[in-house]
Amino acid sequence: MDPALLRERELFKKRALSTPAVEKRQAPSDSHKRKKPKLDKESSSGSKQESSNGNINIKTSSGYKFGCLAKIVNYMKTRHQNGDTHFLTLDEILDETKLLDISMKQKQWLMTEALVSNPKIEVRDATYGFKPKYNLKDKKALLRLLDKHDQLGLGGVLLDDVEEGLPNSAKAIKALGDQIIFVTRPDKKKILFYNDKHCQFVVDEEFQKLWRSVPIDSMDEEKIEEYLKRQGISSMQETGPKKVLPVHKRKKQGGQRKRHFKTHNNHLAGVLEDYSEGVPVKK
Repeated sequence: MDPALLRERELFKKRALSTPAVEKRQAPSDSHKRKKPKLDKESSSGSKQESSNGNINIKTSSGYKFGCLAKIVNYMKTRHQNGDTHFLTLDEILDETKLLDISMKQKQWLMTEALVSNPKIEVRDATYGFKPKYNLKDKKALLRLLDKHDQLGLGGVLLDDVEEGLPNSAKAIKALGDQIIFVTRPDKKKILFYNDKHCQFVVDEEFQKLWRSVPIDSMDEEKIEEYLKRQGISSMQETGPKKVLPVHKRKKQGGQRKRHFKTHNNHLAGVLEDYSEGVPVKK
């Protein structure tokens, strides 16, 4: 080998040893921080993959299912209130409620369990419709219902139930006018009563004052009955429900008692003879 090249090689080694180079390494914390979001991303993508495959937890699945059911029931109620009372197939309902992304398993659950057992859904030949408490077609049907409740002593009907079952209920109630009486309960709910004009009469104002002056809030039926007795009023007992007294069974006495027979013809005791043991022999 050329001696000049050997000398240059030795000089290069000496220069390299005299000026050592330090390699910069990344800190372990930095590398961990960079890898962590990658892991999070992978875990999130994994959860998305699980949800796309349907392998999600039961709580999320059941919440989505019942959310779909609630949306369907509310939609069927709204369309019934608007006058659309014809029945729909499940595919038509899902199309109109825009629930086209549900799985076949959830669709089967709606068909076989959820909609069939729901008290507000009626099923007819694989079609579904809304089932209100009172199925009313028009204002005449509402008036007949209120009149029937009045005659049978059932009281009024909730306005919510009327609005649920009567299409365009606000218009029908307004058209009936004073044939209906509204009463607001303490819980702010309104009750509809039939206004029977044949029973209207004028009550003397003095009698009204006397009626309102008697407090009965803290009195039960027994105390009211006692108060009426003290006032000499007994007609309430005759018209009201009668109390049935409990029947006490008589205890059977132990052993057999001797039966005592009544004897007759005591005044002929010395004249009559006893033939129970045969004819007596004459002495």
